[in-house]
Amino acid sequence: MTAAVTANVVTMPTAGASTAIAAEPAQAIRDSRPLRLITCGSVDDGKSTLIGRLLWDTKAVKEDQAATLQRDSTGKQNDLGLPDFALLLDGLQAEREQGITIDVAYRYFSTDKRSFIVADTPGHEQYTRNMATGASTADLAVLLVDARMGILEQTRRHATIASLLGIKQFVLAINKIDLTNYDRAGFEKISNEFREFALSLGVKQITAIPMSALKGENVVYSGQAAMPWYSGPTLVETLELATVRSAQTVGFRLSVQRVSRPGESFRGYQGTVAGGSVKPGDSVMILPSGMVANVSKIVTFDLVRNAAVAGDAITLVLDRQVDVSRGDMIVAIDSQPQSGLSFDAQIVALQPEGIEPGKRYWLKSGSRRQRVQVQPIAQLELKTGAWAPAQALWMNAIGKVRLTFDEAAVFDPYEQNRSTGSFILIDPETNNTIAGGMITGKRTDVGGIHKEGQRVLLSLPADLAEQIMASELFASRRDETEVRRVTAAQAAEIWANAASDI
Repeated sequence: MTAAVTANVVTMPTAGASTAIAAEPAQAIRDSRPLRLITCGSVDDGKSTLIGRLLWDTKAVKEDQAATLQRDSTGKQNDLGLPDFALLLDGLQAEREQGITIDVAYRYFSTDKRSFIVADTPGHEQYTRNMATGASTADLAVLLVDARMGILEQTRRHATIASLLGIKQFVLAINKIDLTNYDRAGFEKISNEFREFALSLGVKQITAIPMSALKGENVVYSGQAAMPWYSGPTLVETLELATVRSAQTVGFRLSVQRVSRPGESFRGYQGTVAGGSVKPGDSVMILPSGMVANVSKIVTFDLVRNAAVAGDAITLVLDRQVDVSRGDMIVAIDSQPQSGLSFDAQIVALQPEGIEPGKRYWLKSGSRRQRVQVQPIAQLELKTGAWAPAQALWMNAIGKVRLTFDEAAVFDPYEQNRSTGSFILIDPETNNTIAGGMITGKRTDVGGIHKEGQRVLLSLPADLAEQIMASELFASRRDETEVRRVTAAQAAEIWANAASDI
């Protein structure tokens, strides 16, 4: 028996090693926070049926729900006489009529060891944006694959989006294994193929499980009677040992949502702590202005607190009068986010019109909204896993872009803080959300000059840019040089940032 089948962790180097997801079981069991997971994959891989079966076998379905399920399943029973478990998740009329998942459905269940919040997401390509919504808050992804069909393009798309959104724990649920007569060789082939693809995404924690969601084999209860060659964990056992995302590495962050002035003697800044912690006496900085103050008091709706941590909704009172408005960010003075006019990001296009190069959009992050120009750089080719140059990004495309702002923007890299490193793009003409994105880092144009491949990008004030472009030297180097027009203030900041980075 191969090591991959014995332990069912396709990244396991030797037989007998523990699973990647079960690296810290004691800590995971002690953690009182629920594990958030997402089910994703291609169409008809059985996502809703799997979660329905999971709820049924963990006794999370109440008696009245069970009676309704039996009634709604009339005429839809399978050969085993079981109800249609997918109806526990598919609540929209269109979902039930078409037998597909359209919207994200959140359900709650628990075992003796921990509690869970599961998001069932659609598999159809046109609903990819809904899948990205569910993945944005998940700790783990259960990626379903039909044992008969293997890895499909939508499988790769969902795995890629999940990894871009910071999910590092994957369960590869190879479903409908009963329809292949419990073929072990097919299971191993799919596991190895996905392993190669996942490694290209930087994902190493992968547990592969052969299962039949309909029959409940290896979901909650063991399917070893039908698959004696498999001795690994069930889905529930794997989830019980998974870890919640670790605390983010940045300091205190508070995006100001509202300035509270109930009277002349009180001024507070309200918002939800997006990272780190804060207590009275801490020194903080207000961005983008750069003003400094100390925390005088932390107030909630019912009491004055000695401290606040990520996730707390608070009113922050400072020890001096400073100019703070909605959209500003209050941060730890010794752990500041990145501020600048240009950032690199990865995005998922969500609307048919896609991303037009050079078009100005609204970018919304937290409570701040800014004008931004988006320049597509590359698009991920899902069939090959390679990045290819791109001039535009159409619906469902995953791309790398350059964001250029009119005024200073404030971000953390997404991998350091999901709240302050994520954003959406809004079309100012239609008000549609046309993309969701993650900041990968600040773009620094040293001295206003940046080399990208064989081309040189010059960031210059408009009047100087016109003179350069009219010169004979530029004409002879037009294919090697690109000039970006900026204001004098922007050019000064680019030079200042360059000096601070040297």
